[in-house]
Amino acid sequence: MLKRFLLCILLLAGGSAQAGLDIRHWTLANGARVYFVESRAIPVVDVNVDFDAGSRRDPAGKAGLAALTNGMLARGLREAALPDGAVEPAMTEADLSNAVADIAAQRGGGAGTDRSGQSIRTLSSRDERERALHVLARLLAHPSFPDDLFQRDKARTVAAIRESLTKPESIGSKTFWRLAYGRHPYAAEATVDSVQSITRADLVQFHQRHYVANHAVISIIGDLSRAEADAIARELTKRLPQGERLPALPAVAAPAAAEERIAHPASQSHITVGMPALSRGDPDFFALTVGNYILGGGGFVSRLTREVREKRGLAYSAYSYFSPMAQEGPFMAGLQTRKDQSDEALKVVRDAIAGYLRDGPTDAELQAAKDNLIGGFALRIDNNRKILDNLATIGFHKLPLDYLDTWTDKVAQVTAADIRAAFRRKLAMDKMVTVVVGAESVKP
Repeated sequence: MLKRFLLCILLLAGGSAQAGLDIRHWTLANGARVYFVESRAIPVVDVNVDFDAGSRRDPAGKAGLAALTNGMLARGLREAALPDGAVEPAMTEADLSNAVADIAAQRGGGAGTDRSGQSIRTLSSRDERERALHVLARLLAHPSFPDDLFQRDKARTVAAIRESLTKPESIGSKTFWRLAYGRHPYAAEATVDSVQSITRADLVQFHQRHYVANHAVISIIGDLSRAEADAIARELTKRLPQGERLPALPAVAAPAAAEERIAHPASQSHITVGMPALSRGDPDFFALTVGNYILGGGGFVSRLTREVREKRGLAYSAYSYFSPMAQEGPFMAGLQTRKDQSDEALKVVRDAIAGYLRDGPTDAELQAAKDNLIGGFALRIDNNRKILDNLATIGFHKLPLDYLDTWTDKVAQVTAADIRAAFRRKLAMDKMVTVVVGAESVKP
């Protein structure tokens, strides 16, 4: 068994990118949405189940609840009766770990801002597959949330928060999201007080509300038929109840320009500039993707790096990126530099962004960006795990099923005028927020 599993991993690591992915989608009677790609190259199945249960759904004053709930799913299972009268036994954290290890499966999971989920990778042979999926199905539906392990996880979370408050990059990130998103749930950050206020009853309630069949998005890729994938989706959701429609979240408001400087003993300043900008499915996505590669997403060939590093030697590198989310995710640009160079470096970043908003890319920059993005696309789908991640994104955000098939064509169609128009629609210098952690001076 172990030899077969290792062979699978080696094959997976060396697998070639798949073009023309046939993504099949259907909705179960219980409301769960399923996205499936049949891939017979290796005897492995990858499954991911997502819910609208990210940190944006944390109740007021309970930031950190979504993450704690998701992490506690694998800490133990309660005894549960099935409709046919069978009783599934309780399992401890060790029992769950052993059950997964015994069949050479791999389990994962986590909570992001928009969604939370769990995943499993298993051999596609019937016995191993069914045992792995049975564990995942029960983990989603029957967590016991043992109080002793809850207290342990809560203490670990508090310790991690306290440690993050000493790190300039964490301080800068927390401050940026607070300034950029104000009262929106995207701005909420777990604090020592918010985590300490969370009770086991909060976990139970959050799980009951959000981990429900009609909110599930199931992504599957592997050595399966469509009928087998449908059976997997049914198995994963048959224990889950139906849930109520979740309330709409408030709109993301455009921020007012703001700047915050925070003293820190680190040897360098951490500078971040940005604002809310891009949601998933926005028609400007491809123009912004190509345009940002030129501005700051292309590493050492980007404008920001050229201006900051090559011309002035102010930093090793500089970056920018758009992070599309269910609602407008941020555009962020930044760098690290010596404290005495903070003001100069910040001015260079602002001038570079302003100049790009005014003039857009050159023809040479545009062609080079397209060539690199199109040429590197195969690396985005060169193994099952990456395809699964793309499936989950397509499914959760309801993107077109041909999203991956048309990706390179849409990149190729972007013009310089498209980039200029998209950047001007999404960004404005008079709405940017700025955070500098570690700067020695404060200048207006």
